[in-house]
Order: sequence, then structure tokens, then C-alpha cells
Amino acid sequence: MQTAIAVGVLGLLTVVPGPDMAVVTKRAIASGRAAALRTAAGITTGLLVWGVFTVVGLAAILAASAEAYFVVKILGAAYLVFLGVQALWQSRRPAPRTAGSTATPSARAYLTGLTTNLLNPKIAVFYTGLLPTLAPPELPTPTGLGLLVLLHAALTLTWLGFYAYLVSRARSVFERPRVRRLLDRVTGVVLVGFGVRVAAEAN
Repeated sequence: MQTAIAVGVLGLLTVVPGPDMAVVTKRAIASGRAAALRTAAGITTGLLVWGVFTVVGLAAILAASAEAYFVVKILGAAYLVFLGVQALWQSRRPAPRTAGSTATPSARAYLTGLTTNLLNPKIAVFYTGLLPTLAPPELPTPTGLGLLVLLHAALTLTWLGFYAYLVSRARSVFERPRVRRLLDRVTGVVLVGFGVRVAAEAN
């Protein structure tokens, strides 16, 4: 059950619109699928960097303090609810349109993704507040966190790669405000539900 919840939460958080999807969208529309895929690779590298910091820094604290684990679980639940409410709020506004530009060199596209992810405060909060609450209880904390990091990185690379392909092939569809609003609303409702469940399990 815990594994299914972890996969569901990580999957939903992967597809939530944010800075990462924004830069991939921009590269796919402005510079093509290859540049967007390199940007997605940079984003995935950023997740792995955050993952290493998380495994090294949080394992000892969580193992030694039940209170600390309770706090990060509540923070994780609050973060899920925040993302859900944010998605619902964004669904009230028209989807932005991205202007075209010239092609982007490979290194620049990769560094754009890496920098965007490393400087994204939501990733820091997620990896320090929510990720530990999803770790399989039957595994040592570092092992469980490491597996979740790899799972999240794989989901992110797969989703952003697929998304880049879709945007580059079906640009007109993804620019429709109705499609963007529907995705935001469905994601928001499900995220709030997951957040409430995580909070209830913390009691």
C-alpha cells in the first residue's frame, strides 16, 4: 500500500505544472524536441543532486527522532495541499503562450534544466519534507530514500521526454486554455486528497 501511494504521489508531482515544465515547453516550441530532451536531462540531474543531499542529510535525523519524522510528515502533507490548491487556482487563469526563438546549443539547454531545478525552492521542500514520508518502512531509511529518488528521476525523465515530444508535435493542442485548465483542476483535486491522507496517517 505504501509503495502504491509513493508511486501515485511521485507520479502526480512529476506532471504538476511548474518551472521545469515551463522550460521544457519553451525549448520544445522554440528550439525543437532535441533541445527539450537535453533540458529534461538537466532537470533529472538536478533531482539526483537533491536526492544525494537528502539521503546524506536526513537519514540520521529521521532515524533518531520520532518527533522530527512527524514534523516532516506534516510538512509534506501541507506541501501536497499547497500544490493542489495552487493548481486549482492556476486553472482559473488563461494559459500563457510562449513565443518562438532561435535554436539553443546542447550545453546551454542542459544547463538551463539543471539550473532551473537546483534553484527551485519547491524541490528543496519536497525532498526534505515529503519524500521521507513516502519511504518504505520495511527498508533502512537511506535505502528507501535512495530508491524513491531514482524512481522520481526515472518518472521525471520519462514524463518530460514524452511531454517534449507531444509539445513539439502537437503545439496547437497544448496551447489551448481549456486543455491547460482541465489538467490543472484534475491534478489539484488529487493532490489535495493525497495531502489529507498523509496528514491523517501522521496522527
